[in-house]
Amino acid sequence: MFGMGTIINTGAIVAGGLGGLFFGNLLKDRHQETLNMACGVSVLFIGIAGAMEGMLKIEKNGISSANAMLVVVCLALGALIGEIINIEGFFERFGEWLKIKTGNAKDRNFVNAFVTASLTVCIGAMAIVGSIQDGIMGDYTILATKAILDFIIIMVMTCSMGKGSIFSAIPVFCFQGSVTLLATLIKPIMTELALAYLSMIGSILIFCVGLNLVWGKKVRVANLLPSILFAVIAAFLPI
Repeated sequence: MFGMGTIINTGAIVAGGLGGLFFGNLLKDRHQETLNMACGVSVLFIGIAGAMEGMLKIEKNGISSANAMLVVVCLALGALIGEIINIEGFFERFGEWLKIKTGNAKDRNFVNAFVTASLTVCIGAMAIVGSIQDGIMGDYTILATKAILDFIIIMVMTCSMGKGSIFSAIPVFCFQGSVTLLATLIKPIMTELALAYLSMIGSILIFCVGLNLVWGKKVRVANLLPSILFAVIAAFLPI
C-alpha cells in the first residue's frame, strides 16, 4: 500500500503518546522532571553521535576533523533565512491553535511539548530516505524502524512534557507523506554525499533540541531548519 510507512510511523507516535499519557499520570512531578532531563540527555547524545560521524574521520595517524566550515556556513545561512521567515513562530501559532481546538487551553506546556517533539521526530535522514523508498519501491522498512524509535521517544516525552507531544504525529504525517508523494522528484537530489551532509546538520539540530530540553529554551531550533536545505545544496557545489 502506497504511503504505508508514514501511516505506520504516525500510528506509532500516537500509540506512544497515549501510552506516555497514561504512565505520565502515574508519576509525581519530580519523577516527570527527572524523566524530562533523562530524555534531554539522550537526545543530546543522539545528536552528538550523528554529528561526529560526519565531522570526524579515522586516518592512519589518528582522528581528524572535517566539514567544520560547511557546518558554520549551513547553520549561519539557515539561521538567517529561518529568522526572516520565522518558522518557529509558525510552529508555535499552529501549536496554540491545536491547544485551543483540542480543549487543552489550560495546558501551559502544550505548545513547547508539541514543538519539541515535532522537531525531534521530523529531523533526520531516516525520515527522508525512508519516505523516498516507500514512495518509489513501496519499501517501508526504514520508516517501520523509525516508527519503533519514535514510539519510545514520544512515550517518554509525553510522560515528562505532556500531551502536546502526541500531536507531533501531524507534522510527521504531513512531512513524510509529502516526501513520499514527491519521491520520484526528490530521489535524484538525495545522493550519498547529500544524505551524509543532511544527516550531519540534522544531527546538530537534534543536539539543539536536547539542549533546550536540559537547560530550557536556548535555541530557536525550528528557525535553523533551512540549514538542512543548504546542506543538500552544498553536496552539489565544487568545494
